[in-house]
Amino acid sequence: MTPAVSFDLTDFQKQVQFAARTLGTQCEPYADAADASREIHREVRELLRTSELVRHVVPRAFGGHDDELSPLTVATIREALMYSSAHLDSLFAMQGAGSYPITVGGSEELRKAWLPRVAALDVIAGIALTEPGVGSDLRGVSTVIEPVSGGLRVRGRKSFITNGGAADYYCVLGREGDGYSMVLVPAEAPGLTTERGPDLIAPHVLGELQFEDVVVPSDNRLGVAGEGFRLMLRTLAVFRVSVAGSAVGLAQAALDEAVAHTAGRQQFGRPLIEIGAVSQSLAMSWAEVETARAITYRAAALAQSDPLRHLDLSSIAKISATEAAGRVVDRAVQAMGRFGLVRGSKIERLYRNARPGRIYEGATEVLLDSLSRRLAKGPRP
Repeated sequence: MTPAVSFDLTDFQKQVQFAARTLGTQCEPYADAADASREIHREVRELLRTSELVRHVVPRAFGGHDDELSPLTVATIREALMYSSAHLDSLFAMQGAGSYPITVGGSEELRKAWLPRVAALDVIAGIALTEPGVGSDLRGVSTVIEPVSGGLRVRGRKSFITNGGAADYYCVLGREGDGYSMVLVPAEAPGLTTERGPDLIAPHVLGELQFEDVVVPSDNRLGVAGEGFRLMLRTLAVFRVSVAGSAVGLAQAALDEAVAHTAGRQQFGRPLIEIGAVSQSLAMSWAEVETARAITYRAAALAQSDPLRHLDLSSIAKISATEAAGRVVDRAVQAMGRFGLVRGSKIERLYRNARPGRIYEGATEVLLDSLSRRLAKGPRP
C-alpha cells in the first residue's frame, strides 16, 4: 500500500488559490464569449498574463515561481479557473503541458529560449500527440522523426491539437527508428501548415497540423532519442491529475448554480431546495464534489515526488473527478428544471464543458482498462 501523505494546502498554496479565484472572478464578464471562442480570447489572455499564475508551471531558473512544478498547486489553480471559464483553464493548463517536455527534456539553450516566454505568456505553448487515426493508443502514432543533414526531419499529421494554429511552438511525438522521440517544432518552421479543427460541442481552440518534411535543428530534440514515449508519459503523469482539479472546479460551479436557483425559487409554497428529492440530489452532489476534491489533492500531492510511480492514482483521480462532474452537472440541470435547459445560460455552458473531460488526456474506459491490468498484478510495495 502507498503510505499516506499529508495533502493539506500550505499557506502559500492557499494564497495562490485565492489569487486564482480572484483571476476567475475578473474573467467572469468574458466567460461566455471566451468559452464560445475558437481563438485565444485577448482579454482573458491579458488577465492571465497580469496575474502571473503561469509562472507556477515553469521552474524559477527560467522565470517561474518555484524551483520545480507542484502538481498540487497546478491542480488547485485549475480548480479555481475552471469554476469561472473553461477557456481560461485551458489556456493556463496548456502553458504547463506544452512546456513541461522542454523543462525536463530540453537542452539548457532550449529552456532559456522558450521557458521565460512561456512564463510571461509572451508565447502560446502546444503539444502535438494525437493523429487522425490515433487517439488513446499513442504507441500507434505514424509521424516520423529522423536525423538528416542539418538536423531532424518531421513528417506526418497531428489532429485535435489544443492551441493548434494559435501556438508559437509544438512539442511533437513521433516514431524514430524502433522507438519514439519528441522534438520542438516552432510554428513558423517551413513545411508546417495548420488548419482549424472540428467544431466541438464545447468550443475549443483546436487545430490540425501537417508536417511536410519539416527540418529543425538537432538541438530541438526533447529528451533522449527513442525514449520520447516515457517523456510523454511523464508529462501526462503530472498534468492528468490537474484535469481532475479542473473537473472539481466545474462540478463546484454547477452545484453552486443549482443551489442558488433552488434556494431562490418557490414551488408548492416553499423554496425548491426544501423539497426532499431536490435537496437530497444536491446533497449527493456535494458529497461527490468533496470526495473528488479529496482524491485529487491526494493524487496531486503524491505526484510531486514521483509522477510516473503514482500515475495509477492520478488516473483514479481523473476518472473520479470527471465522472462526478458529469453527474453533478446533470443533477444541477434537473434541479433547475426548464431553466436548466435555456441555451446561453451558465448551467448550459457547464453542461457542455463537462463532457470532454471524460475523454481527453485518457478516456475513462482506457484508464479503467489500464487500472484493471495494474490491479491484476497485485499491490505495489
